[in-house]
Order: sequence, then structure tokens, then C-alpha cells
Amino acid sequence: FWLKATSSDLTWRLHGFLPPHLAAMKTLVQEETLKVPKGVKITIKAKMVEVSGKHGTLKRDFKHLPIELYLASSGHEVRAKMYFAKSKQLSMLRSVCSHISNLFDGVQKKFEYKMRLVYAHFPINATITNGGKTVEIRNFLGEKRVRTINMLEGVKVEKSTGTKDEIIITGTDIDMTSRSAALVRQSCLVKDKDIRKFLDGVYVSSHGTLED
Repeated sequence: FWLKATSSDLTWRLHGFLPPHLAAMKTLVQEETLKVPKGVKITIKAKMVEVSGKHGTLKRDFKHLPIELYLASSGHEVRAKMYFAKSKQLSMLRSVCSHISNLFDGVQKKFEYKMRLVYAHFPINATITNGGKTVEIRNFLGEKRVRTINMLEGVKVEKSTGTKDEIIITGTDIDMTSRSAALVRQSCLVKDKDIRKFLDGVYVSSHGTLED
């Protein structure tokens, strides 16, 4: 290969770069496969994925990606295919499979985010209202303001029965569940103080799927 390289190629290599015609090399076709778990129903139509299980139905749209998405092996496998892609573009195949895998986990097991109320002096008081769809946070750093956080669609919040100062956020959609946890976290940010010293807030202590 080195013997066949032209003088311009050698110049590129001496400077630590690949020649342009090699750097932009494309893969003819790349494919990722994902098995459909038992008890889950999936339909794919025009890159619109719909997954149904015991905890409900979730949808996700992949129309913005230049991939081929279809069911194979009589509906027991999901296949994502991409043609003439560069190495960085190929990464979206694995991303799509990860998103669909999260849909499977959501309709089968649900996602759970555990959050701890952390305080040094003023005890943070969390009240669940609206049937588990809203959480009200009081007495953060002794402030009188009531922080009201509404959960996103399909997400519920509850107080932990076994652990003091802990709330649990659950939902089937990983995006909605994690974003709801983020809203709670961001509602209790310490302003105008040294955050290395003032560590009060509501923090995610653990997250994952709910075990049946």
C-alpha cells in the first residue's frame, strides 16, 4: 500500500493526516439487528415505530434519519440499514437500536428515577399533589417560595415508603421520565452562593428499570 501511494499521499501522511480520498471513505452497507422480546408487539411504518406491551403503547419517529428501518424474521427482529455512509454517520444505527430497546424496556418494565432531598440546615419539604402528577417543594434554603413542578405526560411521582427524604419518579417513556427528574433537579438550584459549600437540592441517586 505504501509503495502504491503517490507523492501527494505521502505528503499528507508525513503531516499525520490521511489523504482526502481515504479520509472520506464510505461503507457500502451497514446493518444493525435487534431482537423483539416476548410479549411485545411492534409495528414499523415509514420509519414510525410503535411498540405495545403490558404497560401501554409508545411511539417514536425516526423520519429525520437517512436509514432503512424494517421488521424481519416474521416480526421477531428489527433491522436498521444504512448505505454509503461515513464512519460518524454509521453511529446513528446503534443509536436507533438503543432508542427502540428503551421502548421495549418501557412497555415491559417501566423506568424509575430515585431522587434524594439533600439539606444541611433547612429541611426540604416535598408534597405530592394532583394524583402523583405534581410535586411541590417548600422551605428550600428557608425560602418561602413554593416550587411547583408538573410531571410530563405519562409520568408519576410518589414518596418513598422505605427511605426518608426520597421521591420516586416512574414512567414508561425514558425521555419523559428523565426530563421530569431534570425539572425537579433544576427547580432547586442554589443561586448567588458557593455551590461547593451549599449542597442543598434534590439529586438523582439512582435510576434504571423497575424489576417485576
